[in-house]
Amino acid sequence: MKIQIINGPNLNLLGKREPETYGIQPFGEFFDSLKSRFPEIILSYYQSNVEGELINKLHEVGFEADGIILNAGAYTHTSVAIHDAIAAITTPVVEVHISNVYAREEFRHVSLITAKCAGLITGFGMEGYAMAIGYLIQKKKT
Repeated sequence: MKIQIINGPNLNLLGKREPETYGIQPFGEFFDSLKSRFPEIILSYYQSNVEGELINKLHEVGFEADGIILNAGAYTHTSVAIHDAIAAITTPVVEVHISNVYAREEFRHVSLITAKCAGLITGFGMEGYAMAIGYLIQKKKT
């Protein structure tokens, strides 16, 4: 089983950026732990601060991967183009957010991509990525 994790803008700063909201662990470290926890899964990771690059990656893996975990960062609230890219592909996408977006600023309460995703996991820290992997494993079995 192949799962692609895609992180959007500013998530390259995890471990440095707003530690009270996002924690102190860099994503690379967490990704290594995910690979150890799920050795039977081929996990790939991609991050970009550029909207078009995120769309290109969705197009690239969206017909071959068994699942995509997407944290589109701030583009969640603004990108019709990412919404359309998710709608165009056949691979299921799980939307993940590290923080509880509904406990934050009101503009973060609206996601333009959720309607095209298989589900939404928000507010469980980086463990949300593991939860999404668990969901995708179960989905593949059924």
